[in-house]
Amino acid sequence: MSIELHYKTITELADLLRTRKVSPVEVTEAMLRRIEELDPRYKSYATVMTDYAVEAAKRAEDEITRGNYKGPLHGVPIAVKDLCFTDGVRTMGGSKVMADHVPNFDATVVARLEAAGSVLLGKLNLTEGAMGGYNQEFDVPLNPWNVDRWAGASSSGSGVSTALGLCYGSLGSDTGGSIRFPAAACGTVGLKPTWGRVSRYGVLALAESLDHVGPLTRSSADAGIMLMAIAGLDPKDPTTLPAPVSNVLGDIEKGVEGVRIGVDESYITDGVDPELSRAVLEGIKILEGLGAEIVEMKMPEVDRYIPFWQTLCTAEAVAAHRQFYPSRRDEYGPYFQGWLDKGANVSGADYAEANNQRNECSGLLQLALQGIDALACPSTIGPAHPITLEQMYGPRDPDRDPAYQRFTVPYDYNGSPTLSVPCGLNNDGMPLSIQFVGHPLSEALLCRIGHSYEYATEWHETHPSVGGEPVAT
Repeated sequence: MSIELHYKTITELADLLRTRKVSPVEVTEAMLRRIEELDPRYKSYATVMTDYAVEAAKRAEDEITRGNYKGPLHGVPIAVKDLCFTDGVRTMGGSKVMADHVPNFDATVVARLEAAGSVLLGKLNLTEGAMGGYNQEFDVPLNPWNVDRWAGASSSGSGVSTALGLCYGSLGSDTGGSIRFPAAACGTVGLKPTWGRVSRYGVLALAESLDHVGPLTRSSADAGIMLMAIAGLDPKDPTTLPAPVSNVLGDIEKGVEGVRIGVDESYITDGVDPELSRAVLEGIKILEGLGAEIVEMKMPEVDRYIPFWQTLCTAEAVAAHRQFYPSRRDEYGPYFQGWLDKGANVSGADYAEANNQRNECSGLLQLALQGIDALACPSTIGPAHPITLEQMYGPRDPDRDPAYQRFTVPYDYNGSPTLSVPCGLNNDGMPLSIQFVGHPLSEALLCRIGHSYEYATEWHETHPSVGGEPVAT
């Protein structure tokens, strides 16, 4: 499979499939060969659904041939984080206690991707319970840019597979940063939708009041394509929003003329890796050159609210795992076991105080973001850092440095949509990422901003090369 094909965007591949210049079966079989060749080293897949994928590709090919073209995901090979239930296929959540868990129904997001005609290649590895550390019974996905660097924790399999051309797009989840972390670490686009925009029915929970499900792709338009397929009201999930799903692609070529982008330079630079800060500020200048209105603003001091996230997340994780914890506590890996133990010691008063602090943070952000259309900032405080397998398997103290979640947790608190887009490489050749934060249900605008930035740059077209230098397509 040529690099020109396996690194095509969904948008580009869709045109080839629609016009029958390539077939879904051809693309799927080539992708399965690429997974077989590369994934034994990079370990992004928990389960490869070979037979299922080939049958789905044949079905898509027949439908397209008969003129029943469903849209830009029809015949496109994708993959989902192994939190998403798939009928008859094990869904393990990176946890030994669920190693034999085989659902008898599809998660809503999986069913909607299938309805859009996509080809599900398989389920992707993740940290245990979608938190910070891995269970020793499971593989750790390795960053394709440098296998000794962090791959982004929870949705790491989604970031690795998308970056390495082992699928055309994937689903991840974000409770404290786990769409944005792997997108930034692996050099992909990551879209965290508005909370409630995408159904969580049939998706294993970490902390239900914070969990978001969204796509990782290789372009902002592709993120919009996947979002349109999975978003919308779901009677099986009462927390989903009834607002109609926007046509993300409708105005994506409109540009950013007059779009008000908020910038607080201190927020972008204080405590942030200097190379990353410079890349983000350069990205903002590029958008200004495209006609965006840059609005100087002052961000509230959000760092002091971030430690309360641990109280919320640990307590809600205990609720999510009550079927297995504490009765099967010893089967959890050391990291997640420690996380659950902390949650079991959270009192009702502790949780109430943490929730009050969360609401206060969200209120301050609402005030700060008045008068702008989107906020520009980094996705993380730095590029992917060196890490060992021993550290990823634990045991590690679950007390994490709150500063690392400065650009993620506040927007899980308030449920705002965010888009992370590659904005450079540092001197070590690792990806850098700019993040755009919008108002509720503004995903179409965020994708338009990301698309405009991509049009003026080439970072989204730079990919990791197996055993060599980064490759630009």
